Amino acid sequence: MNAVQIRSADRALSVGTWLIVGGAMLFSILTVTPLMAKHTPDGWRWTAPILPLVVDAAVVIVVRLDAVLARLGGHGGRWPVVLRWMTGCMTLALNVADSALKKDLVGVAVHAVAPLLLIVTAETGLAYRRAIAAALTAHEAQQRAEREAREQAETARREAAERRVREEREHAAMLAREQREHEARLAREQTEREEAARRAERAEQEARERAEREARERREREREQHQRERERLEREAAQRAETERLEREQAARRQEQERAERERRERAALLSGGPVNTKLPEAEARRIVHAAFGEGLPVRSAAELCGWSIGWVSTRYQEHRDGAGLVLEGATS
Repeated sequence: MNAVQIRSADRALSVGTWLIVGGAMLFSILTVTPLMAKHTPDGWRWTAPILPLVVDAAVVIVVRLDAVLARLGGHGGRWPVVLRWMTGCMTLALNVADSALKKDLVGVAVHAVAPLLLIVTAETGLAYRRAIAAALTAHEAQQRAEREAREQAETARREAAERRVREEREHAAMLAREQREHEARLAREQTEREEAARRAERAEQEARERAEREARERREREREQHQRERERLEREAAQRAETERLEREQAARRQEQERAERERRERAALLSGGPVNTKLPEAEARRIVHAAFGEGLPVRSAAELCGWSIGWVSTRYQEHRDGAGLVLEGATS
């Protein structure tokens, strides 16, 4: 059996042991808790699970530390044995106590299965682990002895091969010296030729790089000059556009001023006639009312100037106000 199989058996033992320990702990807690609740004052019945938990925790400590010591090949002395048997007996007594008090022999037998299985498993697992640790130690010692024997044989074979190689190397060294001298002479000649070729190539490369650098600098200067010229043309175009815009705005302001002046003169001419005693034609009356509205004259004054009634003039004023409101609303939107 190899080391892998031994370790596989150890893992199987560990898994089985912990399954039995876990099942026994769960069974013990479920069995002992009602017993403790019956023998605990009413106000303290919530402490009933504590005792089985403490006992089972001691079982876990014993199983775990025994497993570690067995793997290390050590022995904890008498006290681990005392603790192991004491926890096992306590678990057995607590599990069968309720059935024993009721004189139920079948219950005693049933509830004794898990504690007894736990006690025997702990002892058997300890023996198995010690046997596995001893088997692993023997297997490792055997492998170490075989490895040392192989290393010794390999060392002897290597030394013989090294002797043969050393003799062959010494013979080949003599031939190699002559070959190296010849090759060194050829290498010097080749190096001189390569050095001359490299110098020529380096000079050609420097000349080519210098020509490329000058061409690149010349292109850069031309590009910068074109860039400055384009920026100058763009500035001049922007200045011309700004000048044209200012001229258009000035012309528009002059036209607006001229139109306003013309309208002011027309209104003044219409309003210069003074009051009339007869109704003027409606078209002329409308122009007079429009002029009066533009100059801000009262309704009565406009009525005297056109000869129409104050109600009619008020209606025209209201129309002008509505029209002015519509114009302002359209301008705002």
